[in-house]
Amino acid sequence: MPLNATPTPVRPRSRRVTAALLASAVSVCLIAASAPDPAVPLGVGDRLFPTLGNPGYDVESYDLHFTYSGSNDKPLTAVTTIDAMTTGTLDRINLDFAHGSVRSVEVDGAPARFTEAGEDLVVTPAERLLAGTPLRITVRHTSDPVSAKGQDGGWVRTKDGLAMAGQADAAHLVYPCNDHPSDKALFTIRVTAPDGYTAVANGLPEGTRRSRGTTTWAYRTEHPMATELTQVSIGRSTVLHRQGPHGLPVRDVVPTADRAALEPWLKETPGQIAWMESKVGRYPFETYGVLMAQAQTGFELETQTLSLFEKELFTQPAYPKWYVDSVMVHELSHQWFGDSVTPRTWSDVWLNEGHATWYEALYAEEKAHKPMEKRMKAAYRLSDSWRAGGGPPARPKGPQPGQKISIFRPNVYDGAALALYALRQEIGQRAFDRLERTWVTVNRDGVASTSDFVDLASAVAARDLRGFFHAWLYAEKTPPMPGHPDWKSDAPKARKSR
Repeated sequence: MPLNATPTPVRPRSRRVTAALLASAVSVCLIAASAPDPAVPLGVGDRLFPTLGNPGYDVESYDLHFTYSGSNDKPLTAVTTIDAMTTGTLDRINLDFAHGSVRSVEVDGAPARFTEAGEDLVVTPAERLLAGTPLRITVRHTSDPVSAKGQDGGWVRTKDGLAMAGQADAAHLVYPCNDHPSDKALFTIRVTAPDGYTAVANGLPEGTRRSRGTTTWAYRTEHPMATELTQVSIGRSTVLHRQGPHGLPVRDVVPTADRAALEPWLKETPGQIAWMESKVGRYPFETYGVLMAQAQTGFELETQTLSLFEKELFTQPAYPKWYVDSVMVHELSHQWFGDSVTPRTWSDVWLNEGHATWYEALYAEEKAHKPMEKRMKAAYRLSDSWRAGGGPPARPKGPQPGQKISIFRPNVYDGAALALYALRQEIGQRAFDRLERTWVTVNRDGVASTSDFVDLASAVAARDLRGFFHAWLYAEKTPPMPGHPDWKSDAPKARKSR
């Protein structure tokens, strides 16, 4: 997701919805007597989202099947099947889930008791599960876009259907999952919708099946994916196909009535992919494309293989072409930085957004003659204020109450890109470029942390950079910029007491 600090045009990254998340609305049926100890929400210990994710198992794959009635005012019926491997002994299995009702749960084909605890669905299998045991969890549930109204994630209600926005912790508002980026998995996604609708999801199409006025669309990913990157689009859409570098399938999803008007933007994508490949190497997935949604989201989002955009970005004349192009490259670059190489914790989100902002700015410099140095100098001037307001890039302050996506502040966008600029100044262009290519190569399809980046940068530069990174990523004040001792940061002014 880009957060743009450029002075023109005014479309701060992001115009995200700031309404509070609605209270968790999972309604569940308790099949049998409750367990001796009360069920509690668990988490994997993320500093910013303590109850996100769940310990004791590793998900290998998800199979999601949604049935859409044609109305955004009715819940979708759904079946979620999770194949996982236990990493510890489990008497209970916690899943992240909210905004749906659960009809039944099975563990390895046998009925299991279940209840809710906060935004967790807590499942009690018939027998204790030992470490190293494969298990299959099948949840029959609803997925409710109505209860999601007013929140900043999960289902996005479009003019003609639905799309998904799962960042930072909103995939579990759509389906039960282990909703933390550290647990990536393969996905199969099926959507049944009335004839006249088109459903598209992450990955490559697996075919369609028609029956009694409905069509079921199937998609499968070839690479593991974090839950927050799930995309399901249902609407009166057209899917346009073209070819990218090396024969890469490029598919775009647009409102049927707007396909001609949007084509000038869509045809840019293959060239943008080629440009990114020239910087960091081969595109990491099986397909790419853009989803142009008729919705007021306030953001764009790097959902894996199918980035989500507001249609308004491409139709609003106030946005100059160079700006729209750079935003497209921002989301494209996330396919390498954030999607293929996924942050181990949400405190590592600067690795996503700093790099995406970096390539957004580099593209604008090379293609539209917008100097990188000018943008970085402006960011440096604001950096101390950003750190005071949102924390340093690698230790962002927690989300504000009811605004879970408020971790996406300028400090993790241009503030983090500024740290990358300082790194290039410090180690030189050749070493920096080698670091970028090596980073996305050695961590492809995996998760990585800030310390992993620091270690790799030190190895590439052949010197210990831990002190340099500590100052740029964790200090309250912005360090001096290498090569630019004259740059100044405006410290935030203290408020006067009365």
